[in-house]
Amino acid sequence: MFEIWETNEPARLISDAGTLKVALEKVDTMCRLRHDQAVAQVGERSDEGYHFEIRDRDGRALARLTYVPDTSRAYQSVVVEELHGEDAT
Repeated sequence: MFEIWETNEPARLISDAGTLKVALEKVDTMCRLRHDQAVAQVGERSDEGYHFEIRDRDGRALARLTYVPDTSRAYQSVVVEELHGEDAT
């Protein structure tokens, strides 16, 4: 079991996931949402970016990501295929 947190103040639990692959997909979805909001200029925008963590069942951070939307281009996934454990060839 993994938990996905957005750790900007105040920190909030976004979701949980049964596998690391699903947790990574959910973080990517949140980054896409933040990108879309920045492009549309809706919601709070953080100049320092958005901070995410994937935590294990004991609450230890396994992965951290800071995402700053680049509205000058289309969204690109923050999760590279190597993290999914897939063959990139």
